[in-house]
Amino acid sequence: MGKLVYGMVVSLDGIAVAEGGLGAGAEDEEVHTYVGDLFRGVGTYLYGRRMYETMVFWETAHALPDAPPHVVRYARDWQAAEKVVFSSTLERVSSARTRIERRFEEDAVRRLKEESPHDLTVDGPTLAAHAVRAGLVDEYHLFVTTSAVGGGTRFFPDGVRLDLDLVEHRAFGNGLVHLRYRAR
Repeated sequence: MGKLVYGMVVSLDGIAVAEGGLGAGAEDEEVHTYVGDLFRGVGTYLYGRRMYETMVFWETAHALPDAPPHVVRYARDWQAAEKVVFSSTLERVSSARTRIERRFEEDAVRRLKEESPHDLTVDGPTLAAHAVRAGLVDEYHLFVTTSAVGGGTRFFPDGVRLDLDLVEHRAFGNGLVHLRYRAR
């Protein structure tokens, strides 16, 4: 059985999506390599349309001229995983190993977890809010930048109380901090 993991880069004030970005840190080679190593075992990515449209970059990133080895490695790992895009508007996908589901169904995601020999991620705060509210998320990974951005879409959805155990943390030289929590 796979775990469902929700992880994103967030600002100091807990914002996962903000106008103008979340601050510096995640593009750092050390951080990027760490994230790639951390999520290498993921077998399935669950995306909403907007997050998929951002992440589909990795379908061809390995072929960029002068792509550094950590970018090529991450691209290859991403390409090897299954992708499920939850969207009522997306007509077609532009990456291999990808399918569209028209709506998020808790029982279907629960079955995906039960049947998967690998971990899954739910990516993007809007889609993840459904999984968080349904109690499906097993781990939370916050990659906290050094900026407070003052507004945007929060990492954790409103109206949900979670009690979590901190199981790992790491600070990087550029100030970014990784916090890994497990659901109780």
